[in-house]
Amino acid sequence: MKRMGMNEMNRKAVEIMKYWDPFAIGSESYGQEIGNVITQLQVLDHPSELAKTIQTSYEYSFGKWIPLEQCVDISYKLIALKFEAKHII
Repeated sequence: MKRMGMNEMNRKAVEIMKYWDPFAIGSESYGQEIGNVITQLQVLDHPSELAKTIQTSYEYSFGKWIPLEQCVDISYKLIALKFEAKHII
């Protein structure tokens, strides 16, 4: 059984965030926001905390509000990825 490294986790997290595209403007438009979320993923372990970070970061950059439920959905995927990286599956 192989353990996922942090670099691989970060790469997969970026892919998840790029695929999300909450404003349907193209994944290349979210570089800074994705970077902010990946940085916070390193220190946050609770999906609701990460969801609030996602919501705030995107709202600050784009001036558009994302319902927290959508942010929670993506944060659960990211936290699951982090859990997988920390543990041998």
